[in-house]
Amino acid sequence: MSNSTPQHPTTINRTEQTTDSQTTEEQQRDEATRCPECSGQLVTDNEHGETVCADCGLVVETDNVDHGPEWRAFDSNERDQKSRVGAPTTNMMHDKGLSTNIGWQDKDAYGKSLSSNQRQKMQRLRTWNERFRTRDSKERNLKQALGEIDRMASALGLPDAVRETASVIYRRALDEDLLPGRSIEGVSTAALYAAARQLNNPRSLDEFAGVSRVEKMEMTRTYRYIVRELGLEVEPADPEQYVPRFVSRLDLDGEVEREARRLLRNAKDAAITSGKSPVGLAAAAVYAAALLTNQKVTQNQVGEVADISEVTIRNRYKELLELEHEDLVN
Repeated sequence: MSNSTPQHPTTINRTEQTTDSQTTEEQQRDEATRCPECSGQLVTDNEHGETVCADCGLVVETDNVDHGPEWRAFDSNERDQKSRVGAPTTNMMHDKGLSTNIGWQDKDAYGKSLSSNQRQKMQRLRTWNERFRTRDSKERNLKQALGEIDRMASALGLPDAVRETASVIYRRALDEDLLPGRSIEGVSTAALYAAARQLNNPRSLDEFAGVSRVEKMEMTRTYRYIVRELGLEVEPADPEQYVPRFVSRLDLDGEVEREARRLLRNAKDAAITSGKSPVGLAAAAVYAAALLTNQKVTQNQVGEVADISEVTIRNRYKELLELEHEDLVN
């Protein structure tokens, strides 16, 4: 008597169907990699975007989609710099933007409010995430300073390039131990002021004093110290760099700006700008240019925009007009 159990016909049919489907898939894959003319091996030419036969040279497919990057790199450093995976790194954040940020909204991905237990859990995660992001005093110092730089730059309307440069200057000062004995706010203000001067987007000391948390004397003292110790190359401020901003705030047209630039160039050629405040010269040039172009503006209005006294404007604009009169006589 046999103990073997006979297989059910349905089981045999399913096994045969599975085998047939596997065989069909293998045949399709083999046909996709074989030349339709000579059955040779197909090769993909990524440089020309073609699929060709390695034996007979038949071009089977053209204009293939290139799934690789559009850039080229010749070493690992260049590849890391050009690779775009996630947000770009930035010096404006103490961790360069590489850490994880947990949002403050107590909502899930669908916009639904979290339960009380989930809110407590997310709050604990935020607390620990903040502790891990600033693990030592140096990182806490850097985080506070970069936040201060971002606040002042926003108040002064400075672009991201200036903020980035200021962040780099502050990082250098921190690495070279220039901060002991000086406040974080003072060094932050000095770094931002130097960055604005370097990138030809200067602001006056009075403007910085209005948004900074340190006194003007401390700011200038720290600025000179930072520039000297770090060897920063900061050119003297050009009065022409202030003219567009003053003209814009006074709602004057382009003719005033062009005339003010011309007056300042003449003054520079006559060497009467040396030792004088560039802000005062720019404000006086704008006022004088408005008079020459018959546009109404008062010394008080220009002084409020430039944050200087009317006496300075009167003294400087008289010098500019006297030089203009001498040029006309000659």
